[in-house]
Amino acid sequence: MIEAKNQGKRDTVLRVFLTHTPEMRGGYYAETPLAALRQVAEVTLHEGALPLSGAALAAAAAGCHCIVADRATPGTAETFAAASGLLAFLRVAVDISTIDVPAASAAGVLVTQATPGFVDSVAELAIGMMIDLARGVSPLAGAYHAGSPPGSRMGTQLSGKTLGLIGWGRIARRLAELAQAFRMHILVHDPYNPPDQPGVTAASLDRLLAEADFLVPLAVSTPETRHIVGTTAFAALKPGALLVNLSRGELVDEAALAAALDSGRLRGAAMDVGSAPDQRPDPALAARPNVVATPHIGGLTPEAAEHQAMDTVRQVAALARGEMPPGAVNPDAALRLRRHWQGAA
Repeated sequence: MIEAKNQGKRDTVLRVFLTHTPEMRGGYYAETPLAALRQVAEVTLHEGALPLSGAALAAAAAGCHCIVADRATPGTAETFAAASGLLAFLRVAVDISTIDVPAASAAGVLVTQATPGFVDSVAELAIGMMIDLARGVSPLAGAYHAGSPPGSRMGTQLSGKTLGLIGWGRIARRLAELAQAFRMHILVHDPYNPPDQPGVTAASLDRLLAEADFLVPLAVSTPETRHIVGTTAFAALKPGALLVNLSRGELVDEAALAAALDSGRLRGAAMDVGSAPDQRPDPALAARPNVVATPHIGGLTPEAAEHQAMDTVRQVAALARGEMPPGAVNPDAALRLRRHWQGAA
């Protein structure tokens, strides 16, 4: 682990390039965190309408020590090679799958990630989607919006139903707490992190699929979990089950999802993520009448967005003090930082 030796050293002034477009800043890096960032660094804003990448990102960030990047801005080997003065690439998100960490490490650039400030936001959206699917809220409201008042339809209540959670991370834990308030039965499949919450039952994947009225995959995205909800899983679900996916699009095989909806075995699906750009739902699936889709808004609340933006403010402030920041992914490889701190000592 690289440790900064900053006894008796003044803070250094860091120059930061914020990659968010003006539109994205409105939602993901608003006035409060931007003002806080300007208190700890000199900030250059990206004023273009489209995300930057590669050599274009390096050129826009020329002269800056740090890039504070939104989730639509990748950290590529080309950027790290071209940005010779870059010390750190800070992601305003937990997901760093589009950052080439080995390339950053080879170039001596630190990579950081934010902490998950979106747990409540995503879990609450999951409950909303479950109620929407269970009661047919979106199609009924859509008919009214179109000027065609719909007939009545029988819905499903959450109370007494079984919620099947694949994965037992922060969002799953919070969702389980909310579901318990609705008096739902909760099954969890996570062979690496079994549940330890009262009223929650660990289950094999086979049992979970056979008993779940609502299936919510919340596993970490890895090669092992890719398409964990696919043809085999849909065939094992009880007829009439409902799917809610607001974790990662790649957890669900979308071709198998379409087939399950066509067959009627799956009564409906709600998606906040999918295979379209920026993890948004596939437009063809989103257009189906038995699908409720939102464009990756799970973490888009002021509280969640500000939490992660302020994480990067604290990280930049730590770097200016000569300290390794929380959220550092490859601290041992941050050779440029070490040289910068030594030069400022």
